[in-house]
Amino acid sequence: MAASSFAALVAGSLKTQPFALVDVGCSGGIDPRWRVFEPRLKILGIDASEAECRRLREQERNADADYVPGFAGLPEGHPHRHKTSIGSISDLILPRLSYTRTRDIRQGWLANASHEERMRQNEWQTTELASTAETIVVPELLVQRGWKTADYLKIDIDRDDFEVLMSFEGRFQEFGLIAVQAEVMFIGSDSELQHTFHNTDRFMRRQGFELFDLEVRRYSTRALPSRYIWPTPAETEFGRPFMGEAYYALDPLADNGRRTLDTEQLAKLAAVFSLWNVPDAAAELLLARRGSFETLFAVDRALDILAEQAQPGRLRPRPYASYLAEFEADKPSFYRREGAIGLGERLSAAFYAFRRPRR
Repeated sequence: MAASSFAALVAGSLKTQPFALVDVGCSGGIDPRWRVFEPRLKILGIDASEAECRRLREQERNADADYVPGFAGLPEGHPHRHKTSIGSISDLILPRLSYTRTRDIRQGWLANASHEERMRQNEWQTTELASTAETIVVPELLVQRGWKTADYLKIDIDRDDFEVLMSFEGRFQEFGLIAVQAEVMFIGSDSELQHTFHNTDRFMRRQGFELFDLEVRRYSTRALPSRYIWPTPAETEFGRPFMGEAYYALDPLADNGRRTLDTEQLAKLAAVFSLWNVPDAAAELLLARRGSFETLFAVDRALDILAEQAQPGRLRPRPYASYLAEFEADKPSFYRREGAIGLGERLSAAFYAFRRPRR
């Protein structure tokens, strides 16, 4: 896949820096796409399931990876601690969903299911859990473990994700974070503390980050259940927007000098854009900082790889210069043909819509 090809080019060009990944809610393991940075990949996973952290440690082959069991959040005494839950609103909506009904139907079967099967069904609450006596404050854990930098922060804990995010307030620059992936909720009230998309978006923009992608997951009601998207009960083909995944990153071309990134950080950011399937943002960055990137890799070759990513399904992808020339000539290749959408086009669109790994 062209996305991993570009990221592999970047990974192979790094001279002094690792790609440091912090995954809060790491059940199931880290997203495989980040493995492209190995052997320069540094991992810290945190999860509420002690059994899952133990399993991940046993199967991990990266010597620079660790998995810590615990519940993450804000420190004791913080004025916003335990105030980010959508609470009663969620309690009102969840019983109405087909997903919740399926969980009820499966309770008897899940009681005898293996750990692996419970995790596959996202029933982490029924596994061996970590102690709740002490909350993990992720930035403090990073300091304790000697992490001076962290490139990528991912948060997905099916709880107060916004509380974990707030624990980094004022510390994004301290750790050099360039990108954040966070689960968001599309239900809730107008409260400024609830774990909702509108609060996450405002918070991230205050930290100097821009939204580069947004996945919306729909959940149908039990009154008229929809077909599930995956082999396990979760999001459905139709239904109300319930939750999703928001992808935030620094935009060095628009931040007015708020953050200065060195060349390797810029390269890692471009790789993140490509792996998020926004290769246009990666190409824009390469063109704007061509001189810097040329010290790491051949920019023209990198642009050709990104152009290939922009042409999924094309048997003979055009190199970057030809691709841009087609656009400038307003060629029909940049438009869907008039008339009904053919089966081949539908299948191709469906394939590429779901090619990004989801958790």
